[in-house]
Amino acid sequence: MNSQGPQERSITEAAADWAVRLHAAPLSAAEQAELQQWQAEDPRHVEALGFARQTWAVLGDLAAQDIEPVALHAPHRVLAPPPPLSQRPRRRRIWRRAASVALLLLAVGVAGVQGPHLWLRAQADYFTSKGEVRSVQLMDGSRVQLDTDSAIALDFDENQRHVRLLAGSAVFDVAPMGEQESRPFVVESAGGTTRALGTRFVVGREGAQQAWVGVLQHSVAVNLQAPAHSGPSQRVLEEGQSARYNPLTGVVALDLPDLQRATGWSRGVLVFDRVPLATVVEQLNRYRPGRVMLGSHDLALRQVSGVFRLDMLDAALSTLTHELRVQRFDLAGVSLIY
Repeated sequence: MNSQGPQERSITEAAADWAVRLHAAPLSAAEQAELQQWQAEDPRHVEALGFARQTWAVLGDLAAQDIEPVALHAPHRVLAPPPPLSQRPRRRRIWRRAASVALLLLAVGVAGVQGPHLWLRAQADYFTSKGEVRSVQLMDGSRVQLDTDSAIALDFDENQRHVRLLAGSAVFDVAPMGEQESRPFVVESAGGTTRALGTRFVVGREGAQQAWVGVLQHSVAVNLQAPAHSGPSQRVLEEGQSARYNPLTGVVALDLPDLQRATGWSRGVLVFDRVPLATVVEQLNRYRPGRVMLGSHDLALRQVSGVFRLDMLDAALSTLTHELRVQRFDLAGVSLIY
């Protein structure tokens, strides 16, 4: 879901186009006059252009650090005869438009479209949107805490309490079996099942064929629905233990020193202990509206520790920039830290 209205999107697109044109070649006198007139029409135009040019510069820095330069910055090699003069203006317009669209996608965050897909919601009995954490009570008395962008579907029958984790993560606090409840409680996700042998555990879906499981109380039995290519296809996890499963490596033990920290979202907080800023930003982008971007690779590697409340993530972002002594620029739902 995009927070920009039609007018804001038009401004962002125009600013992106001007940023690319300014980068590609010096403007003609007529183009300079056109740009000055556009900037004078609305104060938002100046701000949008500043952000677009800054974003373009950051893209150039990242490209210089991480990938071999191409296109305009490639070594001077003749790969093919130059196009006829009649084709050059058209090709320049095509390239400029393509680059403008690429910058626009980054500026307005289209690449990070938020929220579950409609088809996923149609399948789910319970789901959460971006930034939402929800607790639900099931018909057997069990409770499920859904992380942001998560979804489950229920299939309870006379033989089994079956839950499918369709997306995201969930903590299951299971009503135990006894005289009034004889059906096992099983969570299915990504080609594997987790059967409760106690009361409380977490399952996180990481892809169509991979998930992880952690035991907060008692124990669970994890089984792949088909034999693994290598490694065990089943494992019993005790309290404090965790594992990741997929069809290639099977059910493999994870080294998670603190499951309580990993499930801090279920208590309304995000907990970080000496982790790269890139990891922190990735989590912030999962829970708060808009998108945070980092301006350099070195900044992404800075170590961060802290406890951030989910209902105060804007304040957390301000605290981060202050403590790290870096700058932050906000426009149209995008925050650039540099």
